[in-house]
Amino acid sequence: MTVIEREFGIPRSTLSGWFKEVRLTEVQRTKLMKNSHDGWKKARENAVISKNIQKARRISLARNEALEVFEDLPADSLSVLELSLAMLYMGEGGKGDSTNMGAADPTMLQFFVESVERLYDLDRISFRYDLHLRADQNSEQQKEFWASKLQIPKEKIGYVSKDARTIGKPTRDNYPGVCQIRVGSIAIQRRLIALYNIYCYRITAGT
Repeated sequence: MTVIEREFGIPRSTLSGWFKEVRLTEVQRTKLMKNSHDGWKKARENAVISKNIQKARRISLARNEALEVFEDLPADSLSVLELSLAMLYMGEGGKGDSTNMGAADPTMLQFFVESVERLYDLDRISFRYDLHLRADQNSEQQKEFWASKLQIPKEKIGYVSKDARTIGKPTRDNYPGVCQIRVGSIAIQRRLIALYNIYCYRITAGT
């Protein structure tokens, strides 16, 4: 009845009256149940497809809006770059006795290395690189991965630790482990934290 109701727009109450005396064979019942099941399955599949299309559109819209913001920024501004680095560093950077950052996101660390080089006239070859991996990860493979992403010789990656707590727990696909980068100079950390604080104060104070 669902198909007839949908196709011809006849109310279900009317259809129930028409078909109340109809007796179906077991074969017919089985076929109707299969059709109903297939219909719901197809509807769920279509709903997933529709949801994915809508999500892709929202992501595309967000990217276009982000590009508009980016186009308004002054081209090649070192001040914007340093401010961006300061905001990132306060969220993800180490606050100990050196300027350092650890992450599992290659893009984040690529930005960190590139920014430090541009802003402070340093060479990434002079930085220290350590890896913190899960128990089932291959050390040499992950060294090659991070060396490629950060454009450094594989030999520059020194200490590799493995988390014993992850033994027997398979690592999810495409997880590269955490790379820890130490620049060394605490003066850069102090400068970034100061820039962060000044900027946030001026925004929150309305000046």
